[in-house]
Amino acid sequence: MPDGFRSRFDALWWSLTATVLAVACLTLFVITLTGTVLVTVWVGIPMVVWGMYLVRPIAEFHRRQLARVDGGERIESPYLATPSGNLLVRVRALFRDPATVRDAWWLLVNGTVGLALAIIGIVESILDLIFWWLPPGMALRVHAAVGRSLLSVSEKSRLALRVEQLTESRAETVDTQAAELRRIERDLHDGAQARLVALGMSLAMAEQQLERDPEGARTLLSEARSASSDALAELRDLVRGIHPPVLADRGLDGAVQALALAAPMPVEVSIDLANRLPAPLESAAYFAVAEALTNVVKHAHAQHAWVRLAQVGEQLSISVRDDGVGGADPAGGSGLRGIERRLSAFDGTLGVESPSGGPTEVVMVLPCVSSSPKTSPSSGTG
Repeated sequence: MPDGFRSRFDALWWSLTATVLAVACLTLFVITLTGTVLVTVWVGIPMVVWGMYLVRPIAEFHRRQLARVDGGERIESPYLATPSGNLLVRVRALFRDPATVRDAWWLLVNGTVGLALAIIGIVESILDLIFWWLPPGMALRVHAAVGRSLLSVSEKSRLALRVEQLTESRAETVDTQAAELRRIERDLHDGAQARLVALGMSLAMAEQQLERDPEGARTLLSEARSASSDALAELRDLVRGIHPPVLADRGLDGAVQALALAAPMPVEVSIDLANRLPAPLESAAYFAVAEALTNVVKHAHAQHAWVRLAQVGEQLSISVRDDGVGGADPAGGSGLRGIERRLSAFDGTLGVESPSGGPTEVVMVLPCVSSSPKTSPSSGTG
């Protein structure tokens, strides 16, 4: 806790707040303990459930305030997401959450030891205000240390949170792949397949007219040739959307350079990849850059953009920056959410810094393992 008159007022405020919350914890612990004793009676179960649900906002408030008290890092929330379903499903999830057990221990400790430390903290804070030349008391530091030890995310909770994130990511990936397959099927059915059917009909009609009407057969063959060219172009576009040939031929650096050249604005590209990446990772990175540049063109009203790819150790860092109007938000449906889903399938992360008025920078990080050596990094301007 920093020295200074204001910090002592803050210490007094926190001591008073911690005392009230400790009394609440003690009350909830008594209610929960009573419900546990009465668990054989129907009224005991609601008491336990009610107590463990109510402790969460109090614990979360403590987690947010601990950084102010001891100057340490803010503790992240350890709770798993509440599943959808009936009351029984939600209650079962509550008691299967590893953080619930630690909350129960924290109720006991904060309602007893924490209450005593908070009361001592009030006395110390008042004395510190009166005798301001003395160093601040230690009760709040001890209180914060006890709280941090019990409220921090345990390894079991961290693992459970990671499993939950990967499960959600896998479900979203499966949904995205299913939607992509439906799109491909629809494009084939409505585009290339229809043109090929028309091509077959034209060839059949030309075959029938070949002897009695050569000129008409020639016209039908010309139409068939045009239809085959259109069908081939659509198939190429479809394949390009699945896996661009330039990505397979020239790798990620060449494919990103091609994206920059196709953009309607100057795009400066800087690429530092020591090794060729695995094909699925290259594809994910390519489409992430493509979507980010599409967002710049559609929404940023930018005059210039910068793309940077760098491989640092076993991480691929991608940055797409523009000098546009800013205000990009992954929750706003601007395509960033789709990038986030694509990256999460590879355990990647997305960060967006886009204040109103700009500039905007989208930073994507993907864990990667190199597959083959490259000759040299490349850079350029599109």
